[in-house]
Amino acid sequence: MLHTIIEKNSYQDSIVLMLLTNYLETLDGVNNVQVMMGTPANKDIFKTGGLATDELDEAKPSDMVIVIDTESDDLIDEVVDKAKDYLDAQGKAGNENETADERVKTWDKALELGKDAPVALISVPGVYAAVEVEKALDAGKNVFCFSDNVSMEDEARLKQMAHEKGLVLMGPDCGTGIANGIPLAFANRVRKGSIGMVGASGTGIQEVSTIIHKLGAGVTNAIGTGGRDLKADIQGTTFKDSVALLDQDPDVKVIVAISKPPAPEVRDDVLSLLRATNKPVVAIFLGEKPTSHEEGLYRAYTLEETARIAVDLLNGKTPGSYDDELKIPDIQLEPQQKYIKGYYSGGTLAYEAATLMNDALNLNAEDAGDGFILQKEGYEVIDLGDDVYTQGRPHPMIDATKRKEMMVEAGNDPQTAAILIDIVLGYGAHDNMAGELAPAIKKVIADAKNQGRNLPVIGTIVGTDLDPQNYAEQKDILEAAGVILCQSNAQAVKTALALVGKPIFGEPKPIRPKKSSTAVMPEVSEDLRQMLTATKFINVGLDSFSEAINENGGDAVQFDWHPVAGGNVTLQKALNYLNKVSLKVVV
Repeated sequence: MLHTIIEKNSYQDSIVLMLLTNYLETLDGVNNVQVMMGTPANKDIFKTGGLATDELDEAKPSDMVIVIDTESDDLIDEVVDKAKDYLDAQGKAGNENETADERVKTWDKALELGKDAPVALISVPGVYAAVEVEKALDAGKNVFCFSDNVSMEDEARLKQMAHEKGLVLMGPDCGTGIANGIPLAFANRVRKGSIGMVGASGTGIQEVSTIIHKLGAGVTNAIGTGGRDLKADIQGTTFKDSVALLDQDPDVKVIVAISKPPAPEVRDDVLSLLRATNKPVVAIFLGEKPTSHEEGLYRAYTLEETARIAVDLLNGKTPGSYDDELKIPDIQLEPQQKYIKGYYSGGTLAYEAATLMNDALNLNAEDAGDGFILQKEGYEVIDLGDDVYTQGRPHPMIDATKRKEMMVEAGNDPQTAAILIDIVLGYGAHDNMAGELAPAIKKVIADAKNQGRNLPVIGTIVGTDLDPQNYAEQKDILEAAGVILCQSNAQAVKTALALVGKPIFGEPKPIRPKKSSTAVMPEVSEDLRQMLTATKFINVGLDSFSEAINENGGDAVQFDWHPVAGGNVTLQKALNYLNKVSLKVVV
């Protein structure tokens, strides 16, 4: 039986409510449960999940809604009490992370305390994000927008607005960044150094920056743009302005540029701009397989190669081939074991795996949708962070449930030759993902062995020894469970391919003269330049982002955001417009 509890005007962050849902699911007698705010989009998720009720229609966007499927009426009060206790504990933990005078509830107060903060982080529900981004830009702040589900139209408009103001909008759906050595959002802790990065890829930035760290170099600024920035509708606005910023940063000696294939016309503009820089550039457009470098513009095929070329250039070395560390384990597979299956929490890592498999196996497979980056014959690579798997549920960097199910299913397939996985450490990720996955990994390997098969589980850890999680401990847990750990995602995929008889090895690329460029480098304003040396930030939304900033030498003004106007987006936009008009009149 379905029961609906509506807490009026009780705004809670979506990630907190997802984790609360996971917690309530563990209670005895709960068949199904979902906790979300009462927005129209969330109501659709309730209905899709079989939790539609008449009472649900009465909920407003500012109301917290719990729908529970249980046969016990007595359980309802317990669920409500436990939900309140959980949220109270979250609130107390947040208050302990910040001093009282750095927590605010209005934009006016946030801007007063954060007047010298060059960057505002925004992680509010996507339906409200455009309004909050515009407020931050109007206040002269560069914006890091973690929120997703912002329309392409709003993204293009707001990025052009930022550009005209001499600012940048990182995002929407920007998962990671580093500003002056301070990790932003879902980021790793890496040493500061002379490599600057710009990327339309969150886990791409994480993979490259952590490998750079392991190689002994460092990254002081990594600018995420959001995954749609190089599409035709956006024209690479943030990407181009960020390249110009890094080109003028006196502390940057090598620039790294990361993206999935841009729109053709944007690609040409970006390459022309990269050729116009005063510093060596390493560029990777995932999915493209370059056969040569240009003097000053070096083209990589994998994320690992990107990091290694950047470090070599920093150290005055000529880029070469980087497969010398690849070690193929001696594992005997059965004749029917043909297919590699990859289950990823990092979307860019999944894309890289699919690219390498497509090229090595001549699959000519295309994105199959529903999270499948590759699906052909028995081969599959899945991005478990795709919307189809995360609607109403935490990201797979936090919640391992779906991945464990898929791994066990793949292990029972006698044609599976190898299973690929990633573990992403850093702020925002699970405290012990290795421990969460280890029982399923052991089961997969043991069940295959009992059926007379060896089944390698091959993985990589995206992280460093400085991350909040204990890197060495995570490594030990995975190896004890039987995982073949590799130094990079590319090495993991190449290991799996070698086991099925399709080894691929890179060769040094010839270096040709740089092509001419007519690109004009965008101007860099003082407001934008201040982002390079930022120590103070305004954090609008997720409290944990403030915690990461403060732990790494920064100072965050925590804006405990709640939707105004009862959560009515149209009314919010109207109020924002009237406020802007009134300010102009006053001036």
